[in-house]
Amino acid sequence: MAASLQLPAQISPPEFALSPALPHQIGGAEVWALPVIPADAEGDSIALGPGAEEAGEFFGLDLLGLLEAQKATGRTGEVITVPVVHDDVRVLMFIGVGEQSVTDYRRAGAALARAAKDRASVASSVTAIAPDEALGAFVVGAMLGSFGFHWRSSGAVEAPVARIVLAGTTDEDADDELARALAAGGAGWRSRFLASVPSNLKTPAWLAEQAVEFAEAAGLDVTIWDEQRLAEEGFGGVLAVGAASVSPPRLIRLDYSPPGATKKTPTVVLVGKGITFDTGGLDIKPPAGMLSMKRDMSGGAAVLATMAALRDVQCPVRVIGLVPAAENAIGGAAMRPGDVIRHYGGRTSEVNNTDAEGRLVLADAMAYAVAELKPDVLVDIATLTGAMKVALGQGTGGYFANNEALAGMLADASSSSGELLWRMPLVADYEERVSSRIADGDNSAGGAQAITAALYLQHFAGDVPWAHIDFASIAEAPAERHEWTQGPTGFGPRLLLAWLGSEDPLEGIA
Repeated sequence: MAASLQLPAQISPPEFALSPALPHQIGGAEVWALPVIPADAEGDSIALGPGAEEAGEFFGLDLLGLLEAQKATGRTGEVITVPVVHDDVRVLMFIGVGEQSVTDYRRAGAALARAAKDRASVASSVTAIAPDEALGAFVVGAMLGSFGFHWRSSGAVEAPVARIVLAGTTDEDADDELARALAAGGAGWRSRFLASVPSNLKTPAWLAEQAVEFAEAAGLDVTIWDEQRLAEEGFGGVLAVGAASVSPPRLIRLDYSPPGATKKTPTVVLVGKGITFDTGGLDIKPPAGMLSMKRDMSGGAAVLATMAALRDVQCPVRVIGLVPAAENAIGGAAMRPGDVIRHYGGRTSEVNNTDAEGRLVLADAMAYAVAELKPDVLVDIATLTGAMKVALGQGTGGYFANNEALAGMLADASSSSGELLWRMPLVADYEERVSSRIADGDNSAGGAQAITAALYLQHFAGDVPWAHIDFASIAEAPAERHEWTQGPTGFGPRLLLAWLGSEDPLEGIA
């Protein structure tokens, strides 16, 4: 049935352009968007940014008085719209920029994008007063705040603003900053899209087809393992998880090499969980627990989207992305509680919970990476445990690391990207919980489940500097908030690109 399905055309993010001119000097814009700065500590009035004086004169309006009458505060993301009558311009928008941090500008961009939906074009001077890196954050926010997904016969209900001109831009580095922002925002959009596709289309084979398309567009090498090759080479975890599904599993590999790479160029391997739907298996989830399980491949989506953007952020190291993809279904061939499976390389796991399937597929890919790819750094990313949501709520992901320098790199990338992480401990005293009386490991240790899941995976990392990102806590946004749109968040690519696109992603990692 999946082969007969055809996804309708989807909306695209806004286009962006840079201009040194202010909005009143740019012809054809339907909306002029101007920044509003909050009152200072002395209680002075709000202030308006570049282009406001000219706009007030153009329309004969006392803009500051008008905003004060509407009790504008300039807080981050506040949007006040003023309809105007002109041949081209229809609306003035006033966008609060708060304390003018990078985060404030990311949120301001998202607020503008939501307010400007279905408009043809915006000329915005909001970034004309932006500090370093804030122009890029504004663009990312505007892109991701515009995201939408639909499968309606009548088409999308609303469309993003088609074009945003960043007016008053005179910084000579703005072109590079915009290019990197488009890469990061586009990767976030792509990851969010993949996670939004329903699982009656999104099978492991479909996900592999998307990877092939990404690879062709980005100049990556691609390798796909089908179920026969997986069996021949001993990927027991992926095969066991996907055994009951009519859609057989896949292993996806994408390879990126920077220009001028040599044998001495270090290698990073990214592994992303690709469970295209998770029923829980024979340890079946309750109905409410399955409603968002089409996005249980969000870790895999993050890896695919990141790989497709590495060239755009000028990543200086070799990167290999692995996505073990399977559907955890129910049927006569399903793995059972108590089964023992053999992973790539020989390590065995006792399956004491079929709903702890993500670590089984990650384990295969990690073991393959360590044995065959000899990485300098290994990072896995997954929607792995509900315990992470209990620990951190729905605004922050968790991560574990066995290397302090790598942990610091990810912390820095989290701060700069806006995809927030909190470091969790690898508690050695819990190690006995992931042991099994009959196998090398137990896939479902009781208690401290996010930590024990990380301890289970650590056995497959060997001596390689390794980090495990569990973002089950922030994989789904319950409501529109800043750059997050309701539904799958597409978390991960901005974080990974901020790290891998830095000058030396492996600095200090030994």
